[in-house]
Amino acid sequence: MKRLSVLPQQCLLLMTCLLMALEAVPIDIDKTKVKAEGHVEGEKVENPDTGLYYDEYLRQVIDVLETDKHFREKLQTADIEEIKSGKLSRELDLVSHHVRTRLDELKRQEVARLRMLIKAKMDSVQDTGIDHQALLKQFEHLNHQNPDTFEPKDLDMLIKAATSDLENYDKTRHEEFKKYEMMKEHERREYLKTLDEEKRKREESKFEEMKKKHGDHPKVHHPGSKDQLKEVWEEADGLDPNEFDPKTFFKLHDVNNDGFLDEQELEALFTKELEKVYDPKNEEDDMVEMEEERLRMREHVMNEVDINKDRLVTLEEFLRATEKKEFLEPDSWETLDQQQLFTEDELKEFENHISQQEDELRKKAEELQKQKEELQRQHDQLQAQKQELQQVVKQMEQKKLQQGNPPAGPGGELKIQPPGEHKAGDAPQHPAGGDQPLPPGHVQEPAVRSDPVHP
Repeated sequence: MKRLSVLPQQCLLLMTCLLMALEAVPIDIDKTKVKAEGHVEGEKVENPDTGLYYDEYLRQVIDVLETDKHFREKLQTADIEEIKSGKLSRELDLVSHHVRTRLDELKRQEVARLRMLIKAKMDSVQDTGIDHQALLKQFEHLNHQNPDTFEPKDLDMLIKAATSDLENYDKTRHEEFKKYEMMKEHERREYLKTLDEEKRKREESKFEEMKKKHGDHPKVHHPGSKDQLKEVWEEADGLDPNEFDPKTFFKLHDVNNDGFLDEQELEALFTKELEKVYDPKNEEDDMVEMEEERLRMREHVMNEVDINKDRLVTLEEFLRATEKKEFLEPDSWETLDQQQLFTEDELKEFENHISQQEDELRKKAEELQKQKEELQRQHDQLQAQKQELQQVVKQMEQKKLQQGNPPAGPGGELKIQPPGEHKAGDAPQHPAGGDQPLPPGHVQEPAVRSDPVHP
């Protein structure tokens, strides 16, 4: 996707889908060199996935809309309320025919993709009589009532769905992390139950030692505070800490020069703080916890600095935040190891849920085992019937041989010719040929009887 620097980033509800798509550059890159190189016009930028199941469709729609001059101009003057109300979506009626045609094609492709996913899912459970149109209602990023053309309602639904889904994305990540931590503790306790008393004490002692080792780290500065930013200024940017200037700092870390610090650019600022606590080489440091810590830091700064809640930090918002008391004299920052991530009641409820899932899986496994045994029984029964049939056929052939009747071949023909019978062409030839009478004086030899002569 092209970098959308020409579009006003204030328009959150349309551009939210791009916030996670702006490539984050590691904090230790020399920003002066980055700026000197500049951005090549038309250059493609590899963007990370937004995490939405309709991510590709969303990107393609924005790519197409970006090519329309009229829509781009309207977007530059639109505010958040106009986008929320759907007013901007109505501007779709004025875009070029080529753009509308391409949007229609994208929507048909997306509907076909969703139908294919639905069919695959239903086929996996051997369902029949699928109503794809009814099932399409579960997808809220497009108008399922009109699967062929892209209308203003489609753009409005896409904007609202992307905004809502991305706002809930962080919440979902927090919930998944909490489950991850509870599962770790659950598995640890289950493992301890398998040990004898002496080994259990050693294991618990090792666990406490690792916790203590992980917590023994340098002080972590409050995210977004002057001390934290000055540390980045000095160690990552290589500048004199006595010459720290917020405006210059902002421009250095606005990697794509669009006038905003997006979420990825903010998260890059916390790398130095995270390195104080987490090291992938240490057994006691969990990298999943590090990413949760990074997310918490970014959310905190956004809550403090992002005044209009568009998930972007402008230079004005940034400079205003540096004037607050919290910027100069912040509270201490509590890392994850200093917090209680879940209660015993929550862990107990989680374990009960796991137990229920295990019971269900066990029942399914038992049912599958019964089905397997039944299939094996039927297979054995068929094999026994087959062997009995083969034995009967063999006995019948042996009986035919004993009675003097040759066994039949695969096509029903006789394998052994009865005595006295010859194939065509094997009959004895007369000297004169055919049925002509023998010449005078020639005596025909009598035929030899094959059956025994009785007195």
